[in-house]
Amino acid sequence: MSITQSISTPRTTLDSLVSTLKDGQTGFREAAENVNDPDLKELFNQRSLQRAKFAGELEVALRELGEKDPQDNKPSLSGALHRTWINLKAAIIKQDRHAVLAEAERGEDVAVSAYRDALERDDWSSTTRSTLEKQAAEVQNSHDEVKTLRDAASQK
Repeated sequence: MSITQSISTPRTTLDSLVSTLKDGQTGFREAAENVNDPDLKELFNQRSLQRAKFAGELEVALRELGEKDPQDNKPSLSGALHRTWINLKAAIIKQDRHAVLAEAERGEDVAVSAYRDALERDDWSSTTRSTLEKQAAEVQNSHDEVKTLRDAASQK
């Protein structure tokens, strides 16, 4: 367990993960609204909806931990994630498919890492751990799909 995890609580860990998910939801939604490629538009819309669903599921877990109104969690846009979404916007302006996918993959890296950190905790209820494991697997699959698309775009 890392030093950060030893001083954080399950509640603060979930708060942070919900914020990361909301950041991703916003980033993917904005990407979908601005990209011209219909395949990427659909992919980004799906990912935005997925992240909203995941945040909602974790907000249920937060209520179980005593948080009265987890919907008050605002996107955090941490420095690294914020730069990723800014770079994504720049790539969209250029309509560079490879660059757009590379930046989306960077955002997915942040989400994968956040789940990895959360799953290192050993104090989750079985229900919450199950939810986190399921979501982590789907986020990893999303990451891998974006990476595959990015690699294919560099071949063209």
